Amino acid sequence: MNRSLTVAAILLSMFLSAMEATVVSTAMPTVIAELHGIELYGWVGAIYMLATTVTIPLWGKLADTAGRRPAMLAGIALFLAGSVASGMSRTMTTLVAMRAVQGLGAGSLQTVSLTIIGDIFTIEQRAKVQGVFGAVWGVAGMVGPLVGGLIVTHFSWRWVFFVNLPFGLLSAALFVVAYREGAARRPGALSRVDWLGAACLCGAIVSLLLGVGGRAWQVTLPLSVALTLGFVVVERRAVDPLLPLPLLVRPVIRASAVLGALMGAVMMGTLMYVPLYVQAVQHGSPTAAGSSIASMLVGWPIASAVSGRLIPRFGFRPLVLTGATTIALSSLAMSLVMGLGTPAIAAAAFALGVGMGLANTALLIAVQESVTRGERGTATATAMFSRTIGGALSVGALGALLGALLAGHVPGSVLDELLLHGAHAPAERLTQYEAAIAAAMRPMFFVVAVLGALSFVAGIVFPRGTPRPSDASDAASPGAADEAPDPVDHLG
Repeated sequence: MNRSLTVAAILLSMFLSAMEATVVSTAMPTVIAELHGIELYGWVGAIYMLATTVTIPLWGKLADTAGRRPAMLAGIALFLAGSVASGMSRTMTTLVAMRAVQGLGAGSLQTVSLTIIGDIFTIEQRAKVQGVFGAVWGVAGMVGPLVGGLIVTHFSWRWVFFVNLPFGLLSAALFVVAYREGAARRPGALSRVDWLGAACLCGAIVSLLLGVGGRAWQVTLPLSVALTLGFVVVERRAVDPLLPLPLLVRPVIRASAVLGALMGAVMMGTLMYVPLYVQAVQHGSPTAAGSSIASMLVGWPIASAVSGRLIPRFGFRPLVLTGATTIALSSLAMSLVMGLGTPAIAAAAFALGVGMGLANTALLIAVQESVTRGERGTATATAMFSRTIGGALSVGALGALLGALLAGHVPGSVLDELLLHGAHAPAERLTQYEAAIAAAMRPMFFVVAVLGALSFVAGIVFPRGTPRPSDASDAASPGAADEAPDPVDHLG
């Protein structure tokens, strides 16, 4: 196995899947103007995260049973097929459906990548590079809006999706050439997958997202509760459960899941709706909309690297609490400065990126170090699952809120024209429309600020002390590099 090329393939696949969750944020105003359907605005981002979320546990299980490389290649194939089909979409409904296909593949890219990292790095090495991989994920998510804005300005919004093709094919080629699995796959892998549990989980999350999005909530929310209860029953009886319930009640994992969900909600709510505000209210270009929150990509990797260095000295909780406090303050600042222009928004976005970088790295390593090697894949998937579902629910609920607040005040056709800066209504009427949009979006950012405040509360209750280190049998698979001592192994 060529570990260098394998790591390059992992970084590329992680970057693509994380960036695609946010790259559409600055392209969406232009997409709406061309395809129409403002009521589906939030779903283009939410359906991607939803599909990614519900398949994270499934891909993790397939990686353990069918093998890492088959699971990764299948995910890349789905991701690229969805990318091409999204770029060719002619209606918003088609775009939403194809984004779901993209998300199905992205679930593999994120989950299997982290699983392979656990295979090819020892405990010491993984702790040492975890900040790097966390920074890559953060930078990818933050750079998405800026890349989207540049593509829309100079090419077409369709290239936001087409650009994935060459990089995805390169990642697949690197995996085929460089990666060799250290253990043989088990026969009959697919038959042992907890398909009933996966179906219950998928149905529960879809129903929940529909409910918080305001779609037949009288039916979808009770259905979500019923399917969740069914999922619990199935997991208790399953021989090889998708998400082992005893794992979820451990203090570190439970606290990390709650805080991760809130962080995902704050991050995605900001990334999806700040660019819309900049374009529709402040008359900014797609590039300006992306630039307004691109400062996050500066704050996140810096803080992530600092967090990784400080964990051996201070432990997990101080960094988690510092990051959560920064998230709370910066999300509040964001809600207060929306009318002050791009520089003020960018400053708040930088602080938000710092908070995310500090807390995210500490949370992920805390989760991985609180379990044994045999539990690490599921524990990592749980952390990813909570963060992604938090983001998906946030985007869907905020989209429903926006649609409800705009109803009867701003015609969809006028909003489409505003986003293209080509509205032909009288000036006083346009001013009225823009004021209505600003008034409708202001409560959305205060909701995000409340979620940030809840992140601070979750940080306060994060367990004290150091999680139990992984058992001594935790070691990289054959072919890993020689171990290099690192102080992260001595977190006490």
